[in-house]
Formats: sequence, structure tokens, C-alpha cells
Amino acid sequence: MRVVLAGASGLIGTALRKSLRADDVAVTTLVRRPPAGPDEVRWAPERVELDPGVLAGADAVVCLSGAGVGEHRWTDSYKSALRSSRLDSMGTVASAMAGLGDGPGVLVAASAVGYYGDTGERVVDESAPRGRGFLAELCEDWEAAARPAAEAGIRVAHLRTGLVLSGDGGLLKRLKPIVTLGVGGRLGSGRQFMPWISLADEIGAIRFVLEHDVSGPVNLSGPDPVRNAELIAVLARLLHRPAVVATPGFALRIVLGEFAQDTLAGQRAVPAKLLAAGFTHEHADVESALRWALGR
Repeated sequence: MRVVLAGASGLIGTALRKSLRADDVAVTTLVRRPPAGPDEVRWAPERVELDPGVLAGADAVVCLSGAGVGEHRWTDSYKSALRSSRLDSMGTVASAMAGLGDGPGVLVAASAVGYYGDTGERVVDESAPRGRGFLAELCEDWEAAARPAAEAGIRVAHLRTGLVLSGDGGLLKRLKPIVTLGVGGRLGSGRQFMPWISLADEIGAIRFVLEHDVSGPVNLSGPDPVRNAELIAVLARLLHRPAVVATPGFALRIVLGEFAQDTLAGQRAVPAKLLAAGFTHEHADVESALRWALGR
């Protein structure tokens, strides 16, 4: 099997690349700098530049490219970067695949549970409509950018990923230091649902989608989303620290700006399509996922 991977330097992309290569899957990574080896190919998605020949002979393409949603305050310029980094990359890959007569038959395309907006108490699976807000609209456009591949008859799966739990980055990179200091509590009301997933299950789910006939939107989350207050409480217990100082919503809005609205929102998203297809989570509850991420 040969896979072309865009977005290989991020948390998920790095882990996926290592996992595939550990099983002798040939992985070609797309990079924006000069290639450092024969398994890297330079591209320029901001200029829609990708040699279609790079994709020839590959079985699948995985596109995980996109600037980090929580890396910076949401200024107008950073929101523009969030959009362009996703839409340019996905559109370039999808168009290149569509232009090949006999190219890769699968496109696994990153998206996010932010597609659903704030779902409150409502449980949502992949059939739920788009929600409101910047992230929801971005996810809709992100998925639409892959349309050329789908229209060319290529199987396209949109990975609506939840909050990835890992000891190497992601959500815990921000939460663990705060909780360790004993000042980390619930965010806002703490009642918002968090659709978590361990990095191990995230990689397992992506590989499952690559190898099985799953298409359209696919929620990548644990089977049991928990409220923010519960996740923080379990993390604090595992770290042997208190979790009593809540972070009020107004403070988050001062620090994070518009992104605070999505931090205080939640998605009670469940991985219905994955479970129906036969996927089994290694970490089926948030405590086992956190223990794994913390090396406990």
C-alpha cells in the first residue's frame, strides 16, 4: 500500500506517518520546504501547485493540513489563515486527484466536530445538520473543497475529529500545566460536552477508514462524550491535584476573543458511522484515554 500524506508535521500527521511506516506502508509526505529526502515532495497549495504525477501509483491520499485552531487569538487575519490553510490544501489535492484518470481511489480528508456548532444536550451523529458559527461554516467549506474528488468517483471520507488526547500535544498540552498548578477547573459552566478521542484511537480510526468502505462524514470521537467539568475532574484526579477554580466565561472571552465562544460551546457527538462499520475503540471511556495519554 502507498499513501500520500499532507499535513504530516502536526500531532495527528506525525503519529499517522509513524504508524503506517511501522507496518511497511510506503508514505510520501507533501512539504512546503525543500524536500529532506526521497519520501518528501514539495508542493505549494496557496498557488494550487501539486504535480499530479506525485499521486500516480498511490492507493490513497490523506489530507490533514490546516493551521491550528487554538494556536492564536482569532483576529481577522488569523481567521483568514485558518480558512486558506485548509481550503487551499484540500482543493489542491482534490483537484489533482480528479485530474488523474487512474489515480488514488481514496481521499481521507480532515474536518472537525466543530461542524455541528453548539449542540447542547442533543446527541449528534453524522446525519446532523451544520451548526452556527465560524468553525461550523469553515468545516462546511473545508469539506466542500474536496468535492472535485468525489465528483470524479473517488471515495471521500471527511474526518470530523473531536478533541484529541495525547501526551505529546493537543488539548492536554494546554490543560495539564494549569491543572498541575492546582488552578485548573471547569471552563465556563462546565456543562458543555467534549467529544474526546485518544490519539491511539484517532490513528486507528484513520487507518480503519483507509481500509474499509466508509465515506462521507465520519465522527472521530470516543463512544461516550463527557462534560467539560467531568473531563477536568478526571484529569485532576489522575494528576493528584484539585480542580476547584473555575475559569469564568468572561475571562476566556478576554483572553481568547471570538474563539472563546467555541471553547464554551460543546458537541455531544458520537461516532455512529465508525461503530456501525465495526470499529472498536482501544480507549472507550475518558479515564482510560487520559491514563494512556499521561502514561499512567
